[in-house]
Amino acid sequence: MSVSPSPSPSPDVLRVSDAVPPGREPIPPRADEASRIVPRRHPGRWLSAVAALLILAMVVNSVVRNQRFQWSVVGQYFTTPAVLDGLLLTLWLTAGVMVLGFVIGTVFAVLRLSANPVLRTISWGYVWIFRSTPLLVQLLFWFNIGALYPTLGIGIPFGPEFLTFKTVNLFGAGLTALIGLTLHEAAYAAEVVRGGILSVDAGQTEAAQSLGLSRWRVLRRIIVPQAMRSIVPTAGNMLIGTLKGTSIVSVLAVQDLLYSVQLIYNRTYQVIPLLMVATIWYIVVTSVLSVGQFYVERYYARGAARELPPTPLQRLRRRTTSVTARLRTATAPDAKRL
Repeated sequence: MSVSPSPSPSPDVLRVSDAVPPGREPIPPRADEASRIVPRRHPGRWLSAVAALLILAMVVNSVVRNQRFQWSVVGQYFTTPAVLDGLLLTLWLTAGVMVLGFVIGTVFAVLRLSANPVLRTISWGYVWIFRSTPLLVQLLFWFNIGALYPTLGIGIPFGPEFLTFKTVNLFGAGLTALIGLTLHEAAYAAEVVRGGILSVDAGQTEAAQSLGLSRWRVLRRIIVPQAMRSIVPTAGNMLIGTLKGTSIVSVLAVQDLLYSVQLIYNRTYQVIPLLMVATIWYIVVTSVLSVGQFYVERYYARGAARELPPTPLQRLRRRTTSVTARLRTATAPDAKRL
């Protein structure tokens, strides 16, 4: 009859009896200490945390106490009408580009998955062209479209035109920025939506079709709700990227947030504080969008996981409860005798 050895303790914990120096007989533990374990110390974690906090404090100190940032000027121009008007145009442009971009991108994603080879080729060609061309080049091209097409018309191909209009009067700076950003965004949105649709198991489509559901209803009620779990995180990143990418329209003299700030510091020569005004506004709006993205992802995570990801408030409550429990354990009478 063999006796199996007792299991060795976990490397992350240390029994109280293991701390006895060699050469001495271990003192039998009391009944209340027999099952007590002590977590292994991790001094490296504390040292790295202290070093990181020290570096962060140095960076914050260099920013706050640097007089060249001129924080009084930043506060002076932070809520001026010109800056707020530029911020409003930036938000409007971001919302319009995202909505139109995903509408057009969804159409091209569906065409890319179509059984029609002509539609698949057209969709692939659109994505290929607009993803291969830099955004600034596209904006400049649309801004100078009048040099290539002085007039545009609607009619029969190679036949008479029923309606014509001059592109010079049609494509202004604001419309050019909206068109250029939307077409560029739609190419990326098409791939995001296509990837989300392909992430849904094919058995879902087969089961729905076996019930006699139409292709459109299967896509709208079965595929898209499940694909949103894969689409939302990437779409949130695209939204934040579009918000920051709208600053490129300043080359077209569109008075967005960055261009409004440039107009002010070209007059006052206070470049750094005005750039800080734009930077802080971008950080504020991006932070709000990040919070919204978190809750949208949490909403579409229902049913995909056994437990929804905790909110920041729930994480704070759990952390507070854990710290309180540790403090109570450390100040207990038994802990003091040890």
